[in-house]
Amino acid sequence: MSIYQFSAKRITGEEESLENYKDQVVLIVNTASECGFTPQFGELQELYETYHEKGLTILGFPSNQFGKQDPGSNDEISEFCQVNYGVTFPMFEKVDVKGASAHPLFNYLTNEAKGTLGKQIKWNFTKFLVNRNGEVVERFAPQTKGDKLSSAIKAVL
Repeated sequence: MSIYQFSAKRITGEEESLENYKDQVVLIVNTASECGFTPQFGELQELYETYHEKGLTILGFPSNQFGKQDPGSNDEISEFCQVNYGVTFPMFEKVDVKGASAHPLFNYLTNEAKGTLGKQIKWNFTKFLVNRNGEVVERFAPQTKGDKLSSAIKAVL
């Protein structure tokens, strides 16, 4: 299996197959607009700008499951990300990332790369690095940012 078997709705409402990201390195992140980690949007955008030409894309998936820290509508989330952090990487509709109603993509990701809580996602801004074959190669804790992400991305590119 790979991420290419899944699809999700872009934040603007269109269904998109993740097969569109075939042959790219993908960093999938569950995001939130009102979290202590929210400033990571800026760092993620910098990573996107630095490595996009080399084959990296970042996919943001807002979730309101942790402390209700993303209560806005998809339009509000999109505007927040663009206005405050200049986000240009693809953002998707708000989804559940854990529990019975978790999006199938996140069930796959957590099965492939377990974290501190096993298959469960601990908090906002958990990150999954996916290679050019659509396979999960590494999972990062919410607090992981900057140099560690950059090093891992360069290694997979």
